[in-house]
Amino acid sequence: MGEKRHLPLFETTKAKGKVLYRFSAVSVSVGICLIWVYRVTHIPKAGEDGRFGWMLLFAAELWFAFYWFVTQALRWSRINRQTFKDRLSERYENELPGVDIFVCTADPIIEPPIMVMNTVLSVMAYDYPAEKLSVYLSDDGGSEFTYYAFLEAAEFAKHWIPYCKKYSVEPRSPAAYFVSTASDDQSQNQKQTGDLALIKKLYEDMAAKIGNAVNLGRISEEVRSKHKGFSRWYSYSSKRDHETILQIVIDGRDPNARDVEGCVLPTLVYLAREKRPQIHHNFKAGAMNALIRVSSNISNGKLLLNVDCDMYSNNSKAIRDALCFLMDEEQGHEIAYVQFPQNFDNLTKNELYASLRVYFEVEFHGLDNYWGTLYVGSGCFHRRETLCGKKFSKVNKSEMKWEDKKGEEIGIHELEESSRSLASCTYEENTQWGKEMGLKYGCPVEDVITGLSIQCRGWKSVYCNPTRKAFLGLAPTTLLQALLQHKRWSEGNLQITLSKYSVVWYGHGKISLGHQLGYLRYNLWATNCWATLIYSTLPSLYLLRRTSLFPQISSRWIIPFAYVIIAKNIESFVEYLWCGGTSLGWWNDQRMWLYERTTSYLFAFIDTIVHYLGYTDSAFVITAKVADEDVSERYEKEIMEFGGSSPMFTVLATLALLNLYCFAWFLKAATTGTKGVAEVYETMSLQILLCVVLIVINLPLYEALYLRKDKGKLPSSVAFKSMAFAGFACICFKFLC
Repeated sequence: MGEKRHLPLFETTKAKGKVLYRFSAVSVSVGICLIWVYRVTHIPKAGEDGRFGWMLLFAAELWFAFYWFVTQALRWSRINRQTFKDRLSERYENELPGVDIFVCTADPIIEPPIMVMNTVLSVMAYDYPAEKLSVYLSDDGGSEFTYYAFLEAAEFAKHWIPYCKKYSVEPRSPAAYFVSTASDDQSQNQKQTGDLALIKKLYEDMAAKIGNAVNLGRISEEVRSKHKGFSRWYSYSSKRDHETILQIVIDGRDPNARDVEGCVLPTLVYLAREKRPQIHHNFKAGAMNALIRVSSNISNGKLLLNVDCDMYSNNSKAIRDALCFLMDEEQGHEIAYVQFPQNFDNLTKNELYASLRVYFEVEFHGLDNYWGTLYVGSGCFHRRETLCGKKFSKVNKSEMKWEDKKGEEIGIHELEESSRSLASCTYEENTQWGKEMGLKYGCPVEDVITGLSIQCRGWKSVYCNPTRKAFLGLAPTTLLQALLQHKRWSEGNLQITLSKYSVVWYGHGKISLGHQLGYLRYNLWATNCWATLIYSTLPSLYLLRRTSLFPQISSRWIIPFAYVIIAKNIESFVEYLWCGGTSLGWWNDQRMWLYERTTSYLFAFIDTIVHYLGYTDSAFVITAKVADEDVSERYEKEIMEFGGSSPMFTVLATLALLNLYCFAWFLKAATTGTKGVAEVYETMSLQILLCVVLIVINLPLYEALYLRKDKGKLPSSVAFKSMAFAGFACICFKFLC
């Protein structure tokens, strides 16, 4: 037994394929250097047509090479982590710490209450001692419908949690579980079948009550009379102007707070922090900081988990996975947080709008090699004290074990009253909250900057990616949603790069070079827009003049260009398939790579510069979690959804038509001109290939412009504007430039 106590609670192993990948990376780097040599030694003379385009392409290639080098830090040496939950249970089952779980929602329309409640119920039903679990719902929408749904979920939990324990249910989100049982062909015993029918009926009743209240736009007087909490809405003005609403819906210390089997229930708390129009509320970061303070007064769990309202628990043992890292005797005291990947249960087979697959299945395993995984804002377990600004110390080690609080308890009403002031909108004035304490303010990606500051205080972080995914959420179901989401992420990351928290100087001497490069891979997202725009327009435009910007097909200099193109795409393709994707999914991923860099990153770059010039303030855009029936149907059929007028769509359509016009014009000139087709092919093969690839990748966009009749097509206004812009650019470049 003595020897067994010294076995680690987790182990780290090197990922496979390292040698093959490194050979590929080194050979590609040689090819890149040869491309540079060609560019430098073959610059067109002053006055020659194509000199300007040549220099711009060279600049783009320099940037692509630099960014490619940065990404190697995440792929050069990847690792995997494995936990041993049985060892954790053997040693610490009675000493497991308290866990406070934060679920954040902000808009009852975009984030329907029933969806939020499924997330709440999934985390209430964790395989963990209920007396040590506390679940907090932060409702930044201040909606009485969300509060009502929370009350109904609390009642349903009295049946749902015992059912989950009895039958070891996975996943523990009711909606997701019922979908999985409907498609599960495995036979169930008669007792479980009967219990399933009963629990499903209870869930449907709960969902119907919530849905009816939302549809009617009011809560019945009968319900209001039963719950004193509704009185808090009497002085409610709007979601941006109201006092703190805090209700302990289930008090885990109360002997009467039991489920139908007589077992203790987790503590359940509703919070709508105070909002006033004249005081900036700092979006999700402000909500999280209010939760940290309020929870410290109510339950004060040593471990904090925050999840987005659509990111339900898919693995009931995820807390134990996290504790295997944090309670490990040798290394646990150095670890501040454990980040789980974001996965989605509504992805189409070929991931129409791409996903975060490669990031979480490849790159985060490389970042974990530096003990420096990013905090991505959801699915992350934190030590409470690290979020409160504590610096790492080898001497004063953090203790994660349970502390008995008997004798310190106060009444529920006194607890509510003393906690409300902690969520007031003036509490943080003249304090370090949002600066040295809690999540950082002033950036759309407050999670990334907060994780970086924790690591720069000496702490490590760990990436945990178990076989059974810990959390499943909702991916965007329209192109515009996906582009806006990436715009917010890339804009926030660029703001970090330009701020005092830039990893280049803020992380210098505090984290390793490889770790810094890992952050830069994401912080520099938006800056990719200019090189991508150059490469997706100039080669095609120069086809109009039949000016070559690349080596001839018969030249030996074509070899490095061809090798880098082929090697990089093969590597990307194999990597994507290795992550579990499909070949068509990889092609969709390439399309989104282009779309994000020419719209999301472009607009993020421009908005960031305008913001730093003092003309606009950063805004937090919530991604819609619901779609109408037609949109959902098209999404399931993997038909791209445009269906609206947006500057982003105008940019995409203009670029797509520009390439189409250039290629058509070039073909006409090549077949009717003095130069033969073979000669043209000889001198301009790479430009032709690039233009053709851009046309093929944009086929769904051409369909949306001219062929589709459904509501998801591009509006006529976008079609007319993009045709005019693309035609004007071609004419100007052909005849005026």
